[in-house]
Amino acid sequence: MSFPSKPTDLRPQENVKLTMEELRYMTLFHDITGVAPRDCIIDEERNALIFVVDAGRSPQAIGRRGSNVRQLGRLLGKTIEVIEWAENLDDFVKNIFMPARVLGVKLVSSPTGRKILYVSVDPKDKGIAIGKNGKNVAKARLVLRRYYGIDSVVII
Repeated sequence: MSFPSKPTDLRPQENVKLTMEELRYMTLFHDITGVAPRDCIIDEERNALIFVVDAGRSPQAIGRRGSNVRQLGRLLGKTIEVIEWAENLDDFVKNIFMPARVLGVKLVSSPTGRKILYVSVDPKDKGIAIGKNGKNVAKARLVLRRYYGIDSVVII
């Protein structure tokens, strides 16, 4: 099942606040990679840090063969993930689920007011999109809740 490729008219929230801990991680990320991140999200459940960088900056942030990400991960004892920023929801979701091929995105509001995002992926990439034990869906939910107020992410 795929959705029409009409862009979703949802704009990212402007009022994302950073904690001192997130700012410290962002400074360290910049020192090691040379890339200033837009945001840092601490994922306590998965013991991970998710850095959002400007479009086109992820190769430099990740480093040759992942050297920067590995170095930072060893230093902090956490899993490091890098996502490229995009101004619209469709492209941002594609970046979050990279390398899985996202075919379409549909945002639905439930009668209770919850926002549910349905993400259609290539059937061959469904396992990649979901991730081991649903880790990629959990990451997407965390990031999309922060920027778009989305409560649930469903892969179809």
